[in-house]
Amino acid sequence: MLDGPNGRREGANEHLLWLDQIGIKDIAKVGGKNASLGEMLGNLTEKGIRVPEGFAVTTKAFRWFVENAELDDKVKETLSGVDPDDPEKVSEMGRRIRSAFLEAGFPAELEREIKYGYWELGRRLGLKNPSVAIRSSATSEDSDGASFAGQHETILNVRGQGAVLKAIRQCFASLFTDRAIAYRAHRGFEQLGNALSVGVQRMVRSDQACSGVMFTLDTESGFDKVVYITGSWGLGEMIVQGAVNPDQFYVFKPALGKFEDPIVEKKLGGKRQKLVYSSKGNGMIDLEVTERDRKRFVLNDDEIVTLAKWACMIEEHYGKPMDIEWAKDGVTGDLYVVQARPETVHAARGKGELETYVLEERSDVLVSGEAVGSKIGAGVVNVLESAFEISEFRKGEVLVTDKTDPDWEPIMRIASAIVTDRGGRTCHAAIVSRELGIPCIIGTGDGTKQLRDGQKVTVDTSEGEGRVYDGVLRFRVDKRNLKAIPETKTKIFMNVAVPEHVFTQGQIPCDGVGLARLEFIIASHIGIHPMALIEFEKLQAMAADDPEVASIVAKIDDRTQGYEDKTEFFLDRLAWGVGKIAATFYPKDVIVRLSDFKTNEYGNLLGGRLYEPVEYNPMIGWRGASRYYDPKFSPAFALECAALRRVRDRKGLTNVKVMVPFCRTPDEGRKVIRTMADFGLKQGENDLEIYVMCEIPSNVIMAEEFAEVFDGFSIGSNDLTQLTLGLDRDSELVSHLYDERNPAVKNLVETVVRTAKAKGRKVGICGQAPSDFPEFADFLVELGIDSMSLNPDTVIATKLRVAEKEKSLGVGK
Repeated sequence: MLDGPNGRREGANEHLLWLDQIGIKDIAKVGGKNASLGEMLGNLTEKGIRVPEGFAVTTKAFRWFVENAELDDKVKETLSGVDPDDPEKVSEMGRRIRSAFLEAGFPAELEREIKYGYWELGRRLGLKNPSVAIRSSATSEDSDGASFAGQHETILNVRGQGAVLKAIRQCFASLFTDRAIAYRAHRGFEQLGNALSVGVQRMVRSDQACSGVMFTLDTESGFDKVVYITGSWGLGEMIVQGAVNPDQFYVFKPALGKFEDPIVEKKLGGKRQKLVYSSKGNGMIDLEVTERDRKRFVLNDDEIVTLAKWACMIEEHYGKPMDIEWAKDGVTGDLYVVQARPETVHAARGKGELETYVLEERSDVLVSGEAVGSKIGAGVVNVLESAFEISEFRKGEVLVTDKTDPDWEPIMRIASAIVTDRGGRTCHAAIVSRELGIPCIIGTGDGTKQLRDGQKVTVDTSEGEGRVYDGVLRFRVDKRNLKAIPETKTKIFMNVAVPEHVFTQGQIPCDGVGLARLEFIIASHIGIHPMALIEFEKLQAMAADDPEVASIVAKIDDRTQGYEDKTEFFLDRLAWGVGKIAATFYPKDVIVRLSDFKTNEYGNLLGGRLYEPVEYNPMIGWRGASRYYDPKFSPAFALECAALRRVRDRKGLTNVKVMVPFCRTPDEGRKVIRTMADFGLKQGENDLEIYVMCEIPSNVIMAEEFAEVFDGFSIGSNDLTQLTLGLDRDSELVSHLYDERNPAVKNLVETVVRTAKAKGRKVGICGQAPSDFPEFADFLVELGIDSMSLNPDTVIATKLRVAEKEKSLGVGK
């Protein structure tokens, strides 16, 4: 064993370079991965970003190895006329070349240099035989437009000189894996024009903590005002391989360093497995994660914010969106960046066109999971257990498997869609399917069991959630040139339902959000009656004598794992939901309507039957404004106000305005305004505007008085129509009479628009009418309404129509 630099050449070394000696200009010498690590070590460590030290075995050393073993002719001869679409042939070629590499020896002098480098790294770390990561770094990888996700070998927890030499040889051989050969051929890279460097880097003890991946944009929509972070316990390979569903975090970039809490979403992942060091010294083993660790986040808020700040520094340094791997050392508690490369999918897409896939038929949903991309694909199911079954897969089939790794790429390239049991949005299947532009559903749990070979299916990722439908269904692709969408004097807002779709919806040209419904977020993200959370301890005491209450308590406790104070669960979830919507459209207005559940709807929430009365006509009962100041509900309303205060004050999203629904009288409006002020939401403070929904005839008849209370009106044409015509819009018996275009309804709309404008108040509409009836939109333009809020799928068409109508009226922007 080499115990010092004996026999090592002095002076410049062309075969081994320390990472802190290199930068991005040295890609030709050390490949993209090593060059990026060196670039960060040299330029970003002074800003606080930690990068593990190490050295690079250069591309010149690789070429020396190839030349010394006379591998050039072997590669040329074997790959002559390679067809990347013939997987079996590629597999045979790759196997022969890799065998030759693994059997070849190092030049004696190069072997001494590598042994010396490993010894010196140990000396610098104060360790004998330190654990290192051996990472391939090709000259063509991690460049703009080519991610080469997992194309070449990475070997973790390597100890000892012999093991290091063996791992480097494996990395050299991985230049010619089946997937790498096919990938280069498809991308037009020369097979022999490529060279490989290998990085030898100190291992971060994330096996005792956590690791993950982060992007400086949203990976699905390309929305670039957030940092998207994923994390799981143990070494990061589990996330990349798609073996776990990781925790997910979104951080709003403009709030970083300016406001107390820039986190706009946290989602707990399953994290059932983790990769840790083997007790035998080299390699890793797979362990089950304890239930306690599965049900808690891998990062605290300070760590999430630190990583987000680092991501922004790296993005600013490189001047482009980045894909970054991070790790936390379980011994020291320190965070590290272990890799950074340009993001390749959204960087390569033009932003001038909006492409929308629309499913035109429906059928039974066979399985569902997390959507990757926003497309639709259809074909015959082929369930495969292993990439070695490549000969059994045909072009255009739907690949269904447990998870993918780079060996699957020849199959993935010819699939119409991909469905996996496991994985998160930064796993291999997700990354590659985005780059290939094919729909992918990950984390179905049991897709391989529910779907069968030969079954015809449609894979839909166009609506936020990934769904596999039975049969081949019709769909269309709408394309819009965004640069051709005109500006209008009438503001065109969007109605937003739930936060899951908002980053994609935010790319549709509009002026903000005219209606974001709190009850939608409460129903989908919380699902528990707020009073049951407030009185959780009281319910626990009741549970001993009441089996029904005991069942409710158990379900609440399970759903709110990690929260000792159950009201914090409500506050976090509601603040994240509203915050994500507000961040997407910032600094444009986002009008958030306070909760407007009816008693029967509140009763359907977990624990709701304990607190809600039974009403025969809840549509005109205890709903909206009348609940907020009522002592039976005001503690729950206090939580709503506290969540909105978090969004505006702690996250800095003051573009959030508040709207009060179903306010029957001006006096009731004043009560609500006072109640909100008592709970910390004071009208006019920090530019807070409070609007009223105009959906009751009294809102129109007393519009002048309501204008003295509120900052503006938003017409809710749905309720206004049913209350004007005296019918239940949910009743099939009278549904044929329900029509917003009825002259009585239009008369009320015209009255309130004219009154609001005379009083100097803003007035818009957020009901369904202009979304459903283009002629109703024309009518509103003629009235001079300030804004219309529309369903996302009608925003562009209505905006174009409004522009034409304004032009015909001689109205300018």
